[in-house]
Parts: sequence; C-alpha cells; structure tokens
Amino acid sequence: MGGQSRKWMILVATIWIQAFTGTNFDFSAYSSELKAVLGVSQVQLNYLATASDLGKALGWSSGLALMYLPLWMVMFLAAAMGLIGYGVQWLVIRNLIALPYFVVFLLCLLAGCSICWFNTVCFVLCIKNFPGTRPLALALTVSFNGVSAALYNLAAKSLNPSSTSLYLLLNAFIPLFTSIAAVIPILLQPPVDPLSPDAVKREQLTFLKLNLLAVITGLYLLFLHSSNASTARFLFAGAIFLLILPLGIPGIIYARDWFKRTIYKSFQLEGSGFMLVDADDLELHKELLSRENSVANGLIYTANVEDSVHGVSRQNTRASEGCSCETVLSQDRLVMLDRLVMLGEEHKAKMLLSRIDFWLYYLAYFCGGTIGLVYSNNLGQIAQSLGQSSMTSRLITMYSSFSFFGRLLSATPDFIRTKFYFARTGWLVIALLPTPIAFFLLAATGTEMALQAGTALIGLSSGFIFAAVSITSEIFGPNSVGVNHNILITNIPVGSLVYGFLAATFYDSNAESRPGLMTDSLVCMGRKCYFLTFVSWGCISILGLASSLILFLRTRLAYDRFERNRLSTILVNNCDYRVNNQV
Repeated sequence: MGGQSRKWMILVATIWIQAFTGTNFDFSAYSSELKAVLGVSQVQLNYLATASDLGKALGWSSGLALMYLPLWMVMFLAAAMGLIGYGVQWLVIRNLIALPYFVVFLLCLLAGCSICWFNTVCFVLCIKNFPGTRPLALALTVSFNGVSAALYNLAAKSLNPSSTSLYLLLNAFIPLFTSIAAVIPILLQPPVDPLSPDAVKREQLTFLKLNLLAVITGLYLLFLHSSNASTARFLFAGAIFLLILPLGIPGIIYARDWFKRTIYKSFQLEGSGFMLVDADDLELHKELLSRENSVANGLIYTANVEDSVHGVSRQNTRASEGCSCETVLSQDRLVMLDRLVMLGEEHKAKMLLSRIDFWLYYLAYFCGGTIGLVYSNNLGQIAQSLGQSSMTSRLITMYSSFSFFGRLLSATPDFIRTKFYFARTGWLVIALLPTPIAFFLLAATGTEMALQAGTALIGLSSGFIFAAVSITSEIFGPNSVGVNHNILITNIPVGSLVYGFLAATFYDSNAESRPGLMTDSLVCMGRKCYFLTFVSWGCISILGLASSLILFLRTRLAYDRFERNRLSTILVNNCDYRVNNQV
C-alpha cells in the first residue's frame, strides 16, 4: 500500500522534472539579444541553436552513466551541466565576461546535453515504476516538457518583464531546484509488484484524471498571461499550485486502500456461488468471437499468451511445443519481405539500422517534429521580421501550450482503444497533417492571425511527435527503447543544422546592416525574410507525411495482430483472476 503511494509520488516528481527542464524551447526569447551581443550573423546564431540540439545526439552518454551511477546522481549531473551551460551564457549576455564564439557554442552544447540526461532519468522512472501502464506514464510526463517555455515566460515576467537575458539565469537555476525537490521520492522508490487486472484499470482511471488536470494546466498557461510583474507573479503562483496539486494522489490512494482493507471488507459477502462477468470482459468476449475465424487460421500459434503478445523468439523453446514464435516470424518475413508483422520484438542497434521501418520513422520525425522545433527556435526573428516583436513572448507561450496539448493527445490511443482501435502509426500520420498546412498558411500571409494560427498548428503537431516514445517501444522493443530512441532523435541536431541553415541563408540574403549593441548586426524586415523558408519547410513536411503513411501501411497488420492477442490476454487473465478469487 505504501509502495503504491510512493510510486505516484515518483510520477509527480517526474512531472516536475519535465515541466522545468525543457529549457531549449525558450531560446527564441533571448536569441535576438544574444545575436546582438556576440555580433554574429543569422547563420552563426543558427549554429548556436544547433549546438543546443546537438546535445541530444549525445544522449547515449546518459545511458552509459546509468550503468555506473545511481539515478539521483545522474539527475544532479544533468542539473550541473545546465547550471554551467546557461549560467556562463548569462554572464556573456550581461557583458560581465567576454568569450569567443566557439566557447559559447560549447556552452550551448553542454546545456543541450543536460536536457537529454533529464529526459533519460524520466524515461527510466516511468518504465520501471509503471510497467502495466507505461505508455500512459510516458505520454503524460513527456507532455509537461512542452509547457516549460510557458512556465519560464511567466517566471521571467514576474521578475522583470523587460529583461530577456533573465531567461538564461532561470534556465540555469530552476532545474537545479527542481532536482532537489524531486530527489526524495526518487531515493524512496518502492519495489515493483505485479498488478491485478483490476489494479491496472484503477491506474488507467487515475491517469485519465491526471490528463484532465493537465489539460486545465495547459489552458491556464495559454489564456492567462500578463506583462505586468505583479499580475504575472500571481499567475505563476497559480501555475505552481496546479503542478503541486497531483501530490494529493498518494494520500487518496492510501485512504482508498485503508477503506477497502478495513471498512469495505467487513461488508463483503463470502461464499457466493455466482461468478459475475465484467461488462468489459463481455465486450472483449464478443469481439474475440467475431474474430474466431482469424484466430483459427493461425494468428495465435502458441498456448503461451505472453509470448504471443510480445512476439519474443525464445532460444530455449522445447521441441514439444510445436511451431514456435521464432518459426512463425521467420516464415512471415519470408512472405512479407522484411515487413514488420509482430510488435515488441527487441531490436539491437545493428538490427534497428537495417530495418526499412526505422528509416521511414526516422524520416517522418525528421520532416515533422524536428522542423517544428527549428521553427520555434526562429520565432524571435520571425516575429521581428514581421514587425511583431512585442508578440514574441506570446508566440513562445502559444507554441509551448499547443505542444503540450499535442503531447497529451499522444495518449489518446491508449484511452479509447477499448471503443475504437487504430494503429499508433496511423495516429502519427494524422498528427503530421497540420504542419504543411501551417507553413503554407504562413507563406501565403503574414498577418498576426496567421502567425498565431500557424504557430498553434505547428506546436500541436510537433508536440504529438515528440511524445511518440511509445511508437519506438512498440515497434522496436520496450527493453531497448532507451538506446533506440536516442538513435532516433539524432535527427534533431541534423535537422536543426539543415533547416536552420536554410532559414538563416534566406534571412541573411535579404538582411540589412543595422547598429547592434557591440557591432553591426544584420536584420531583415518584411515577409520576404521567411517566405522561401516557409515554402521549403512546407514541401519538406509533405515528405514526412508521405513517409509516415508508408510506415502505417507497413505496420498495420502487426498492430492488428497485437491488438487481437492483447484482447485474448486480458480475457484469459481476468478469468483466471476471478476464478482464483472465487476459490
């Protein structure tokens, strides 16, 4: 009972970590001032944004650190990297010290690496403590990484609305304070016990309530904002309260378990000869009967349901078991020519890189979520070029909030799968649709309304993709998700470099020299600055949409088979659980 309560405290701590460590999303808030102080071109400024994203390519280092260090120490090392990376940049932007451009580049790289280390800590906590509801835990906690920019915007406005360099100081210290607050639940991690089907359902209901609270938090940050310092302080305090509110969950769980153990049990009827059938089980049974012909044709080959669900080929299978999963998989691959037909099979790095499905997924991510991230890095210059500099913080908050909603929507397949099932790769196709629409809208008109609508659509789309850790886990195996997902997100620094360089080249080609704080800097004004960039990004995002569609078509049968096996597993487990309780 106490272990269940501590488990939810860990989830809340993970939410805090994610909410305050997405520090790369507020780069556009101070990028114009940093550009002026350093006296660099737009291309050189893009390299600094790329350096921050390049830290994600070093994500494997966090996994290596976890092999030798405890989780809490890895978390504080991440906080130390952010403290140095952002703290020294703040000294530079305040003209307290002078550093060459290359050193500032390394500081951005170090700061970006800290974000990846924090993410790895959160992934490990969710996967370890919520094995039965892993996709829901990952989707919820990763979602809060999307509100980081909105929270930092409120914090900066509450302290000094006119200072953009303040963002760097907040980026340096807030993750450290968050780590200190989260270390106690992490140190008190409970042992993981297997859950009954009823307990899994209760967890799913709790996650649903947490998602509703998260939606309230996102709407609060989206619609309530102010440039007045005193009002911003009040709003920031309200946001902190919403983040603290989930702490009540452990107490509720403790009280519920106490009630069931002491009060409810005394009224429980014993010795009943009837065995009631749950409504959900009845629906599952009906669906299984409707698919009886498919099952009879050999879609489920073994009596071991767990092996059927995960599709894991076991080396030590006895010959007496007949046709093993390994044999079935090899036969299917011969027929379907490398098309994935079973979810959950573990993919080592070499096997991962040899699969067409991985490269389709990589391309969809590269041409979808990554291009949205580069757009957010350029929001400061985009708003400035359109004469909307005063809207920069508002646009950052809008992108952040809609990215948060997109991340929350990534959990939709898990909540509605009993009523409506659709392959997660199909949801990925739907999530990529708004991106080309937004870029072509921005290219067609430069009005304030179009800028806000385009930013919202791009944030929503990229947020969904950033939270697609479950796709990596389902297609390429849950045990290898740490390594495999870090390989996947190597597309982020590559895309940041390519897309950012493209945008910066078009920008500088139309820019004029204007006085900066230290030296002359190039500034471009008008729609011409980003017109070709938006058209190019829109065409590239269509390529990502096409790639995701092909991935969906290739994996659709695997997802259908996985769902059939999942339904049979739930039915068998529920029947066994109820029979054991009757006995």
